[in-house]
Amino acid sequence: MVCLGNICRSPLAEGILKSKLPDSGYLVDSAGTGNYHIGDLPDQRSIDVAKKYGLDITNQRGRQFSVRDFDEFDMIYVMDNSNFENVIKLARNAQDISKVNYILNEIYPNQNHSVPDPYTGGPQGFEATFKMLDEACEEIAAKLIKQQQN
Repeated sequence: MVCLGNICRSPLAEGILKSKLPDSGYLVDSAGTGNYHIGDLPDQRSIDVAKKYGLDITNQRGRQFSVRDFDEFDMIYVMDNSNFENVIKLARNAQDISKVNYILNEIYPNQNHSVPDPYTGGPQGFEATFKMLDEACEEIAAKLIKQQQN
């Protein structure tokens, strides 16, 4: 899960997807394309909206996306076009690029919609972001669980 700073959208996506998958067999993580918040907790507003829905994301710390992530992960979900472009710039080959997708393509296939960045807004933006990510992560989890069963 990748956004700009790894304190708002991607920590929510990480926490939501983890909550929908079995405890073992999956590695879910998040990162930012920027280095602004390395080592920081998620934004308090993300923590608060996650808590409202029964999720604790306070064990997460900000980190920056790196080339190593292409080796570590099978799927890389970005929150918006800027994140997509920044991640693709680090790709080494077509296989790396094939792992990258907009998270909202899970509910709006091939439309490349962005998850709005709630950072400069109020709590209502974080609520809307949570709901979008929850819907997308529900689809991702269903696909992953189905794949594991086959």
